[in-house]
Amino acid sequence: RAPLPLRAVGRRRAFDESDSSRQSSSPNPGHGPRADGPLRVVVAPDSFKGSLSAADVAHAVATGVRSVVPDAEVVELPMADGGEGTLEALLAVWGVPAREVSTVDAIGRPRTARYGVSADGRLGVVELAEASGLPQVSDVALQPLHAHTRGTGAAAAAVLDAGVDEVIVCLGGSASTDGGAGILTGLGARLLDADAAPVPDGGEGLARVARLDLSGLHPRAREVRWRLAVDVTNPLHGERGAAHVFGPQKGAQPADVAFLDDALRRWAGVLAQETGVDVAELAGAGAAGGVPAGMVGVLGAELEPGARLVAEAVGLPAAIRAADLVVTGEGSFDSQSVNGKVADAMGALAAEAPHRPPVVVLAGRVLLPAHQAREAGIAAAFSIAPGPIALDELLDRTASRLVDLAATVTSLHVASRR
Repeated sequence: RAPLPLRAVGRRRAFDESDSSRQSSSPNPGHGPRADGPLRVVVAPDSFKGSLSAADVAHAVATGVRSVVPDAEVVELPMADGGEGTLEALLAVWGVPAREVSTVDAIGRPRTARYGVSADGRLGVVELAEASGLPQVSDVALQPLHAHTRGTGAAAAAVLDAGVDEVIVCLGGSASTDGGAGILTGLGARLLDADAAPVPDGGEGLARVARLDLSGLHPRAREVRWRLAVDVTNPLHGERGAAHVFGPQKGAQPADVAFLDDALRRWAGVLAQETGVDVAELAGAGAAGGVPAGMVGVLGAELEPGARLVAEAVGLPAAIRAADLVVTGEGSFDSQSVNGKVADAMGALAAEAPHRPPVVVLAGRVLLPAHQAREAGIAAAFSIAPGPIALDELLDRTASRLVDLAATVTSLHVASRR
């Protein structure tokens, strides 16, 4: 299926792309700024973890821009990389409240999880960490063999009940290694052993599964488009698989890792047998304890880089094509930032725009050399730290420092337009 023509719907209107004709016909293509019309700035930051949400960062930067150019057209599009925090970012852009569903956490305890539906009702978002995240079970001893994603499946069912056409599932923060089996059971599927009895939740159950019963699957589960925000390329099993690489973070000891790896290998075989889809070597299938395996095999889910997926959902490609300047930000700008994170997506999108607006990063700290930033399409990166300063003090001043630094960047950009 072709992607839906989704656009950001919320407090701020994206630029009208028809207005960008003046830019694309500029006699000075490339990074040359427009000399006519109001300054157009896209502000699309990630959160500053432990300090400000992405929406708060965007507001601070926009305030700084307008302090220099009061009539600037500023579009605030809070971003995320597809992991934890993505739900908040999308809700902020769409201008809608979170919805809630009663479900269970990764070890079966009652929990209320949030999910989102876009203002036009066409797109839903589920954040795995809401129901099945590691922080929700950190108050007890970790249960690597029994933890599951069934609670996320219940949240996904609620999204389907809302009537959406497309569902984004954000996979960061998983507490389990269940190959996505829990999400399928939450959607009504049953995993059966050789005696046709239901298997337990979690990786323990995967070691016994022999076949799938999809007769009770949610009636809309195979009608919608599923898009999984993934930022790793690990396969389902093996030395680089979900159990070996991510299992220890979830409490798996060496014996548990070996058990879970064998269970995931068995799960891949069952999926191939029951659906005809081979996920064993699928790049990214090992994300979030193997969640993509079950969702690709049964639901035809698509794996996509998280930041780019979120960017499309909030309408960033169109906004950047009509912008003069793009400002993004995150807590730490380092080598990971240009490897599938938000700044990387901003640089790529700007490079695809006809006039290639400059992308500037504002960060708590800047660790990436300037030449590497330029290679990723980032014109410049600045730290909000005014000099030697204690972390606690900087955290308290993040918003005000972002305002000041955004004003400085805007002044510099305005001077280059003259």
